Amino acid sequence: MQTLEGHTGSVNAVAFSPDGKLLVSASGDRTVRLWDTATGATLQTLEGHTDWVNAVAFSADGKLLVSASDDRTVRLWDTATGATLQMLEGHTSSVKAVAFSPDGKLLASASDDRTVRLWDTATGATLQTLEGHTDWVKAVAFSPDGKLLVSASGDGTVRLWDTATGATLQTLEGHKSISELSFSRDGQYLETDRGMLYPQPSSFDAPPKALPPYTMFANVDWVTRDGENLLWLPSNSRGTCSAFRRNLLVLGQASGRVIFIAFSSS
Repeated sequence: MQTLEGHTGSVNAVAFSPDGKLLVSASGDRTVRLWDTATGATLQTLEGHTDWVNAVAFSADGKLLVSASDDRTVRLWDTATGATLQMLEGHTSSVKAVAFSPDGKLLASASDDRTVRLWDTATGATLQTLEGHTDWVKAVAFSPDGKLLVSASGDGTVRLWDTATGATLQTLEGHKSISELSFSRDGQYLETDRGMLYPQPSSFDAPPKALPPYTMFANVDWVTRDGENLLWLPSNSRGTCSAFRRNLLVLGQASGRVIFIAFSSS
């Protein structure tokens, strides 16, 4: 439909605006670009970062844009004008992931410095510095009500945090390969690129509702069901990237192959 050209370096991340009319891209050329999805035209070239831009995200109303960079900063932009609204400083290493809370009042950032930071989008102030991970943090996401935050790290853990206090509510171990995660729409479980995870009910205001019949998850070498090893993946069948939905696992490989593995629901 469109080939959008203009970046002069690697494109590291892309995201659609909530209404689908805009696309944002982040690049190794140190810029962020806003595109018109109908025409493919560049609407804004956002400049200010001094190193690679790793991640971008829109606020729920589409009025704000956030970007994260190897220059250790997070920037908030006005999507209508392209102006920088806030430059958030405090991380001591590259920032790898960012996410807005559903109401747009909070921003979470994940960094190679092993921390997650919560920011006030109106003032740019740091509200919480969440510590506990022992390796770089590569993904963050808010629950639908904004009360919980989840993070995934190279230390093999997924952590669930209270956004009001910054307290760790749960640490889920054995999940080193996760690079993307989000809450389900009802906020009752976590969806990742490696499968589904279910924090303990005590973390929620109410017990989990109707959950799928089992937990499927793909680590580097094993696919597990309810925490038990189910299928060993030989070295020539392991993926460089993956997607997992219900009982279907898709592995993308360095060789160019894409493998689909379907599991019985019984």
